[in-house]
Amino acid sequence: MRRRDFISLIGSAAATWPLAARAQQPAIPVIGFLSGASAKAYAPNVSGFLQGLKESGYIEGQNVTIDYRWAEGQYDRLSGMADDLVRRQVAAIVANTVAAPVAKTATTNIPIVFLSGDDPVANGLVTSLNRPRGNVTGISLISGALGSKQLGALHELMPTARSIVFLINPTNLVSKPYLKGAQEAARTLGHQIRIANASTEIEIDKAFAGLADGRADAVVVAPDSFFIDRSGQLIALAARHAVPTIYPFREFTAGGGLMSYGVSLPDLYRQAGVYTGKILKGAKPVDLPVLQPTKFELVLNLKTAKVLGLAVSPSLLALADEVIE
Repeated sequence: MRRRDFISLIGSAAATWPLAARAQQPAIPVIGFLSGASAKAYAPNVSGFLQGLKESGYIEGQNVTIDYRWAEGQYDRLSGMADDLVRRQVAAIVANTVAAPVAKTATTNIPIVFLSGDDPVANGLVTSLNRPRGNVTGISLISGALGSKQLGALHELMPTARSIVFLINPTNLVSKPYLKGAQEAARTLGHQIRIANASTEIEIDKAFAGLADGRADAVVVAPDSFFIDRSGQLIALAARHAVPTIYPFREFTAGGGLMSYGVSLPDLYRQAGVYTGKILKGAKPVDLPVLQPTKFELVLNLKTAKVLGLAVSPSLLALADEVIE
């Protein structure tokens, strides 16, 4: 073989090696992130989710892609969004409370990691917490018991309060078990509960305008992604009407709300990220038991309490996980 031909052969082979190497590299997996909320409202939760993925060895934009779908409080859009993710054949779907049942209806093959405020066994998401079966697992937020806990915390702050308005989104499946627990607690504590339904911004305005009759001592906001999206509106209305209000998550209190009692959503989304990472590595949902939070946070905003003329007792301060001054 002539020297010129030999050099040409080597150069031709070297040029094909990178192509062959690229062809052997596995495709980057795509995760579908399906939520009834908005990207802005869920930014802390997304950060938690990305942290969990990172702990599992996955970094967005490097070795995993995330396809975000936000319904922005319009839950009727979720079905079409879930179908789109299924058609794209994503590697896994992460879904919040309102999106989880929709995702399960859309696919029986793609693994689903949910964060649900409802009882996942009672609502049919899984058959068992310890061994979920099928293609679904995740984290139960235990929101059904949250109503009674919020009412108890409010009672500690305002023991003489009697009439309490619960702000509920009736389109959320969690509303019924949430209210059931709250009503049982109200009977024990001697409170009278009124229900204000709101699934639009106008209905939120109307609900607070209805407090003008003076028959409400306080308001309890139920856990709901639509309310998370409208946290600024809720906090402003509570301040305008000077009505003590307790919220379900810390972010409300940090934004100027009076107090909150509930789980840390960013931390639970971190756990969801860890689970999703395990699934990308080959774990099956059936082998990942449904997790439940072990810690609930009571957060107080003393500045807001002062504006409302409320004295926070030393015992309540001692119970608080965080006090914002």
